[in-house]
Amino acid sequence: MKAFRLFWVGLLLIILSGCESWLQDIGLIDIKRVDGPCTITLVDGTLIETPYSLEISIRTEAITYRDEDGKLWSLFKDEYESYSCQ
Repeated sequence: MKAFRLFWVGLLLIILSGCESWLQDIGLIDIKRVDGPCTITLVDGTLIETPYSLEISIRTEAITYRDEDGKLWSLFKDEYESYSCQ
């Protein structure tokens, strides 16, 4: 009986992981990951380049990224103009 429950829990997790965009649409997942390398354009025209992926909050549009040294940074929507990733 325990193996049966584990099977269904595992199956549910597999199904939900395949529905990430749907879970984002209904607000259960707030973070969108964009694979790097990426370039972020700040409002003053400065370019920030990162070899890593970006994580973007769907709700607040804040971007979290790592610099070349691995240090974690966050930018809010009023601090950046755009971003692009390859």
